[in-house]
Amino acid sequence: MIIRMENLRKTYRTGRLEVHAVRGINISVAKGEFVAIMGQSGSGKSTMMNVIGCLDSLTSGKYFLDGEDVTKIQGNNLARIRNKKIGFVFQSFNLLPKLTALQNVELPMMYAGYKGKKRREAAMEALGRVGLSDRVHHKPTELSGGQNQRVAIARALVNHPALILADEPTGNLDSRSGNEIMGIFQSLNREGATIVMVTHEPGIAAATKRIATFKDGLIVSDEPVANRIDYESAVRDGFN
Repeated sequence: MIIRMENLRKTYRTGRLEVHAVRGINISVAKGEFVAIMGQSGSGKSTMMNVIGCLDSLTSGKYFLDGEDVTKIQGNNLARIRNKKIGFVFQSFNLLPKLTALQNVELPMMYAGYKGKKRREAAMEALGRVGLSDRVHHKPTELSGGQNQRVAIARALVNHPALILADEPTGNLDSRSGNEIMGIFQSLNREGATIVMVTHEPGIAAATKRIATFKDGLIVSDEPVANRIDYESAVRDGFN
């Protein structure tokens, strides 16, 4: 299993007030799955995303990421796990504006200690996988929103993580660009990538293989997608 959570709870305390954001979650995600996390605002899905991404600690329970007990890891070792095991894709892209697409994609490998030539070769390969071989020297302001998100996906891929974690990856995009992004995710998943995606859009969730729905800090349903939407044709037809 890439993800295994046992009776996971997360409580936030402000003075005497306690907010039970996640209230005893049990969930597993196997290698090669493509899972959507859905739920209304305040349902616990964002908290769950932060815990999965090792960006927030849990209050109690167990969390195993690619076989490692995250609850026993702290500080710099936790940062190492994030960099090695997880590739992040955010709604707002989170690219550095003064760096080119190639330089942005190289960053995770730089933090991991890879040397220049190997970094560059891996970044070029990752950008090629998302259809941006001809845009490697462009900065974020010289790219469209969809192209910037493709750079972010390439950055998430470059260290060959165990898990790709995507937070509303189409939220800032028009429909066509969003469809292309989902086609890329479907293509990556078909090639073996494990993806967990938070989204509030049913049409985006229908691109995945399984939907876990949150309400009041609990999983109220966890079902396979019955009528999966094929966005991958946008990738097969090529990018404009």
